[in-house]
Amino acid sequence: MFELLYWLDLFGVIVFALSGALMAGRYKLDPFGVVVLAAVTAIGGGTIRDVILGTTVFWVANPVYIFVILFTAILTIILIRRPKRIPKRFLLIADAFGLALFAVLGTQKALDLGVSTSVAVVMGIITGCAGGMIRDVLCNVIPMILRQEIYALAAMLGGCLFIIFNSLGLSENVSTVCAIIGALKLRLAAIYWQVSLPAFHISEKEK
Repeated sequence: MFELLYWLDLFGVIVFALSGALMAGRYKLDPFGVVVLAAVTAIGGGTIRDVILGTTVFWVANPVYIFVILFTAILTIILIRRPKRIPKRFLLIADAFGLALFAVLGTQKALDLGVSTSVAVVMGIITGCAGGMIRDVLCNVIPMILRQEIYALAAMLGGCLFIIFNSLGLSENVSTVCAIIGALKLRLAAIYWQVSLPAFHISEKEK
């Protein structure tokens, strides 16, 4: 079980680092900026989660994550010469994979540390969404979690599905994979069909 979680976690870091690096390329940042944006996207949410839960920050305990982020950022710089030509939807899909993975893994880690199910779901949402939020703020873009996008809702679904499947007696491996697939399907469906939540709008009356 631990081995599966570890490799899923590494895959999530790679996907989110790629997402951050591509965003940096679209805004023509220098190589240092690419690495910084890749890093905050990949480990920002998990760092906030671990600090809140009072446990050792995962990348401090295992520096392999830092090398994976650095390697991903360098490969992106070398192999992808024109990030602006990459469809924006590709960036959204890469982000969706990271969101689904981290939301479920963050929920699971919080449960393992003994918090309640409701707090665990919140920790999953933070794990999945906070890194992308920091990335968007640094690029002066309104974060997706604050827009009409079905984003935090997908993260919440992933965390809730894991708790439900686990309570039904399914193995943690099956619960984790099924919950990730559920969150990913919702996010990808929202991207493909451009489904969004209704916007809160206050119309200003003309004087």
